Amino acid sequence: ELPDEAAEDSFSLLPVLTGEDKGSIRPYLLEQAFAGARTLSIRQGRWKYLDHPGSGGNDYEKNPDLKPFALPETAPGAPGQLYDLESDPGETRNLYFEHSDKVKELKALLEESKSSGRSRPRTSGPP
Repeated sequence: ELPDEAAEDSFSLLPVLTGEDKGSIRPYLLEQAFAGARTLSIRQGRWKYLDHPGSGGNDYEKNPDLKPFALPETAPGAPGQLYDLESDPGETRNLYFEHSDKVKELKALLEESKSSGRSRPRTSGPP
């Protein structure tokens, strides 16, 4: 058992490996692209919210090898991205403006995780 102040973003995989898995640790998944903390995203159920426009660090204009993989902008001016992974697993249609309630919900979860400074729930002590 780790003390609360240690490994604030780590989870033990041992229960999964030993067949003692008791289910999800939290009801969402946090992801971070290779461009760093400014590219955090959150996934819950069928939805994925990215709190930034554009890719997670790819520069399609500067790298000609990547240019063929650039997707067209489907929500011009959106400060973030929202995808329905059930109907659009390739994340090709940004639904940011069509589902503002889902954007608010996932953004709040993401902000809560960021402000706590950790993604692993505490087991004791103050938040």
